[in-house]
Amino acid sequence: MSITYTHRHVLEDHITGFEARPNVNHLSVIRRPAMAVVLAHGGAESDVDLALDMIEGVSKRVCGPAEWLAVAQDRTPESLLRALTSIPGASVLDGSDGHVLMRIDGPHARKVLAKCVAVDLHPDVFPIDMSAPMLIAHVAGNLARTGENSFEIIVPRSFAGTVFEEMKEMGRDVALTAGFG
Repeated sequence: MSITYTHRHVLEDHITGFEARPNVNHLSVIRRPAMAVVLAHGGAESDVDLALDMIEGVSKRVCGPAEWLAVAQDRTPESLLRALTSIPGASVLDGSDGHVLMRIDGPHARKVLAKCVAVDLHPDVFPIDMSAPMLIAHVAGNLARTGENSFEIIVPRSFAGTVFEEMKEMGRDVALTAGFG
């Protein structure tokens, strides 16, 4: 007997049927990003850090000393792992199915996030391309600033519904819309 598995996003029930045309302030859930946890071996931290910057189409998210999340939206998890495992001094673990990637865009993105994180998001303190591990709506996650008014949130799959609902609630006053990106 053959079994066919269909990919179903963990936030499917939170969004399907409730999607609206994107407003100027919008929360996008990225359907199938490729993500991997990268750990540097002792003494290879700077080499691994530099090598991650050199891989085209991959964004690096700082998780801690000698630990990063590598994120790619235009690659498959397999091709991301091939690129990362070629880095000398690095251990790599596929995290694509264990994490959810959300992006919040709009002129009030910082205002919405300020209600969910205990970090100063002023552009002088949290510049573009900066990322940091933090509690997001009481869930351990990673926040990255990707543009002037754009941020990406990575949280564990099992807590994605909680963070998604909290973000929508905190964005009600700015008419935050949500949908798959």
